[in-house]
Amino acid sequence: MSHAAGTREYLVVSGAYLGFTLGDGALRMLVLLHFAKAGMSPVAIALLFLLYEAAGIAANLAGGWLATRFGTSRMLVAGLLLQVAGLLVLSALPAGLGLGASVAWVAAAQGMCGVAKDLAKTAGKSAVRLSAGATPGRLMHLVAWFTGSKNAAKGAGFFLGAALLEAAGFRGALWILAAAMALPLALAAAGLPPLLGKARASGSMRALLSRDPAINRLSLARLFLFGARDAWFALGLPLHLQATGWSMAAIGAWLAAWTIGYGLAQAAAPAAIPRSADGLSREVPAARLLAALLAIVPAAIAATLAAGAAHPDIVLAAGLVVFGLVFAANSALHSYLVLAYAGRDAAAEDVGFYYAANAAGRLAGMVLSGVLAAAGGLVACLWGSAAMLAACALASIALPASRGPRSPA
Repeated sequence: MSHAAGTREYLVVSGAYLGFTLGDGALRMLVLLHFAKAGMSPVAIALLFLLYEAAGIAANLAGGWLATRFGTSRMLVAGLLLQVAGLLVLSALPAGLGLGASVAWVAAAQGMCGVAKDLAKTAGKSAVRLSAGATPGRLMHLVAWFTGSKNAAKGAGFFLGAALLEAAGFRGALWILAAAMALPLALAAAGLPPLLGKARASGSMRALLSRDPAINRLSLARLFLFGARDAWFALGLPLHLQATGWSMAAIGAWLAAWTIGYGLAQAAAPAAIPRSADGLSREVPAARLLAALLAIVPAAIAATLAAGAAHPDIVLAAGLVVFGLVFAANSALHSYLVLAYAGRDAAAEDVGFYYAANAAGRLAGMVLSGVLAAAGGLVACLWGSAAMLAACALASIALPASRGPRSPA
């Protein structure tokens, strides 16, 4: 693939995926704020996202295999189409359903959107690996910009979802989001070769699970990293803000600002991360150090709040900024390392397995956030986050700092 062709495909994939992510962030905020306002408990709200996160585990494994077998561009289009279907199913939620039936309906629609998200993510990240070529340093820059811009779009989606909820109501906002998916869908369908990324796929699901040791270890660290983030950011923080009198728009704006800033920090991460000629010998120790430093942040916030800080809002805001900066660098390194460890011919399968672990971490973090928020509020969520980050730091110690032979598929 020529450099020009790779750049063009990178831009098309990024544009389509950014549109998808904007809508996905809006959907998360819509569901969270709408049902929190309706009086659902933290545990019940966590259950609404249960299938969304659980579906991502299977979607990433299957998505990586399908993208290798049928092409990454086809999987990106499939993810966008499924997202539209999930939004429409959610908008058809009948009025007057009981709590149990409502939770089941919303969870099922969220499951469709969870599959859509992880099909699109696996396809998008795999396409980045294919478009990077062999230019030294190009892969890290492309991954950083792709991941950073994705998270900035997700943050903008948080604000968009809160604003649409106030302006158009729950059902109207969902219809608007479903219609808006037409643009990234058209971009992906018309702008990418249909067989982009098609290669010889592994012959069985067992082969997909028997990954390279480096991918396994990185996936374990990723599971704890994203579980730690969602253990306090997914439910604990927005429910805490709502309980202290914040409006829906203010909550959406605050979470959006943090996520956009986090995305920009991810995009800028290559400038601050130590670089090596082999792509691993300095990058891996940096990932280990960042994981250890990050574990300190939520523990320090929790201890300060529990001690009765005079200005808890300032403590929380400052802690969020520090957490976001360190987390962004750590996440960007992980996103680079999975592609550095991955083989080009099976990049989609490697990425799919890795993001299955990412989805498992989000699932664990979401459930933990709901349970801890109900039991002890935001402080309990922060302690849960610190524990998961300590586990991430331990898993990061085992990351190999050089490329070894890959296990046969």
